[in-house]
Amino acid sequence: MTPRPYTRAVQATGALALLLPPDAAVSESPDPLLDRIDALILAGGSDVDPASYHASPHPETSGSWPDRDRFELALTGRALEREMPVLGICRGMQILNVARGGTLIQHLPDKLGHSGHRPTPGAFADHDVRLLEGSLAAIAVGTEQTTVKSHHHQGLDELGEGVIATGWSVPDDLVEAIEIREHRFALGVLWHPEEDERSRVVSALVAAARTEVSAK
Repeated sequence: MTPRPYTRAVQATGALALLLPPDAAVSESPDPLLDRIDALILAGGSDVDPASYHASPHPETSGSWPDRDRFELALTGRALEREMPVLGICRGMQILNVARGGTLIQHLPDKLGHSGHRPTPGAFADHDVRLLEGSLAAIAVGTEQTTVKSHHHQGLDELGEGVIATGWSVPDDLVEAIEIREHRFALGVLWHPEEDERSRVVSALVAAARTEVSAK
């Protein structure tokens, strides 16, 4: 299931939201499905299977769904090859990094010494993020410092091929935004813009998709 705020955020831009359930056939051949959409959102959710990035599971890693991972990794890799606009949200940002060969920190309190990014499981927490000037993240958000809705216990470790960090949490400097510079719109954010009606992140994705469609 996908929480309703994701579809509401897309619909608020005037775009049509389509939900894509994991499908083994699509994992083998993503193009027929990607032919039907103009942009891809990788939503949040349960922990990515550590086997996806050649790691053993941490005791706090839970809820992994390998079928979903294979499906989303296949879609992501092919969408990037096709220059399709891609937005990864929370887990989706992690999938974007893993799709490029990156790895994850499986339990942030082990590294950061606190649980501030998910102080209460099931509830969002607010914290500040600073964004690199001129980055896709800063352009999408509309500012270089913002307060975000956070709910995660994992984060990025090694960045994948071509992945650059363009946003960091305040004050602990955890990577909170990534992009792939050679792509016109490939953005990952570790926070939840769909939970903030003022956020411009989803509308930036839709605008990029409209530009791509108009150019065809």
